[in-house]
Amino acid sequence: MPSASVIGLGKSGNAAARLLNREGWRVTISDRGTSPALHQQQQELLSEGIAVQLGDSFSPESTQPDLVVVSPGVPWDVPSLLSARALGIDTIGEMELAWRYLRDCPWIAITGTNGKTTTTALTAAIFETAGCRAPAFGNIGYAACEVALLKEKPDYAIAELSSYQIESSPAIAPQIGIWTTFTPDHLARHKTLENYFNIKAHLLGQSETQIFNGDDPYLRNIGLQGAYPVRADACWTSVIGKSKLVGNPELGAYLEDGWVIVRGERIVRADALRMPGAHNVQNLLMAVAAAHLSGVEKSAIAQAVAEFPGVAHRLEHICTWNGIDFINDSKATNYDAAEVGLSAVKSPAILIAGGEPKVGDDQAWLGVIQQKAAAVLLIGEAASAFAKRLDEIGYSNYEIVETMERAVARSRDVAKQYSAQVVLLSPACASFDQYPNFEQRGDHFRQLCLKALS
Repeated sequence: MPSASVIGLGKSGNAAARLLNREGWRVTISDRGTSPALHQQQQELLSEGIAVQLGDSFSPESTQPDLVVVSPGVPWDVPSLLSARALGIDTIGEMELAWRYLRDCPWIAITGTNGKTTTTALTAAIFETAGCRAPAFGNIGYAACEVALLKEKPDYAIAELSSYQIESSPAIAPQIGIWTTFTPDHLARHKTLENYFNIKAHLLGQSETQIFNGDDPYLRNIGLQGAYPVRADACWTSVIGKSKLVGNPELGAYLEDGWVIVRGERIVRADALRMPGAHNVQNLLMAVAAAHLSGVEKSAIAQAVAEFPGVAHRLEHICTWNGIDFINDSKATNYDAAEVGLSAVKSPAILIAGGEPKVGDDQAWLGVIQQKAAAVLLIGEAASAFAKRLDEIGYSNYEIVETMERAVARSRDVAKQYSAQVVLLSPACASFDQYPNFEQRGDHFRQLCLKALS
């Protein structure tokens, strides 16, 4: 019986272990943590015949497995994984393991710095409306291996892939690859912008059909240069119109007279999408292009777009109190996403920002704060640094409130004081200083709003 080591408990690691166990592998899953939640998972997995080692670092030299599977949160270049590859051990990410069992169905793979979650969710909704089994997975919805475990195989695999997942899954070759945006992010892990770019470019280079956001400055520039990974038959998109398309305009997707046009054919009115912001029209173009190029009927596309509720934690409307909208944009974990979020809402707005800071260019974000934010409430580890940056640009309407509880409580009074139309949580930061992930941060904001404002 072949042996496999899975590194990292959690949703992805547990799904990978269960898939391998089902397929007849002898599986050991390891995690350096020892929390009560991990101990509970350990008992569940042990009852299924899967060995679990907590508080233990993986050592390929001592275990010599036939296969190593890595959860997305585990850096690809940690010494144990470098050793495993040096020993010739088959070492892959959880996403690539799923690919090995799902490669017979067409994949639509979405990557990008920002916009990929909305594009993925909308794409999946369109295919589901058309009657296809098309679960969204990866960074959204299911873990990849959970889809491979389903009794009924999907008709389409709709995968949102982060750079972490692409890095450890080089074999994935989608039928359609979508690249939403590209700005500096995750540089603490990938070290350079070139490394980060090359990881995402690899996925598009492996894609049979390519869809690019032609309004993203970085992507547009590589398209105009004809640089890797762009092919001549790529589908470029633009909310500005056909005249602004990169590449062959006849192959593109664009807006014209309020309609989404794909390869010369009217598909759906753009105003059918209820989500705010010009960036979401761009996401709409990419999702509709993928569906149309896959043969989905226009009627199904139009129905799905009209019924699409949006994505949790991405400009998610929580409630309205005394005419003030409270909006959860917790997924805005970098400056570019937070800039887009604040640009999309009505002004004046009260902005809640802060968390675990990331490396990046904050100039455009600060500019939008000056234009649209009546006041800023700062939370988390980044609060002092953000306060200093606001001082440097001459913006003084901020308060350091430290916690989400204080931010929500204070936001009511500040919003009334400045006649604000919106209170927006759009942190421009990771969540790990105060929360396990951005979802729990957004959930906490939602709970506090509904409790305080009911």
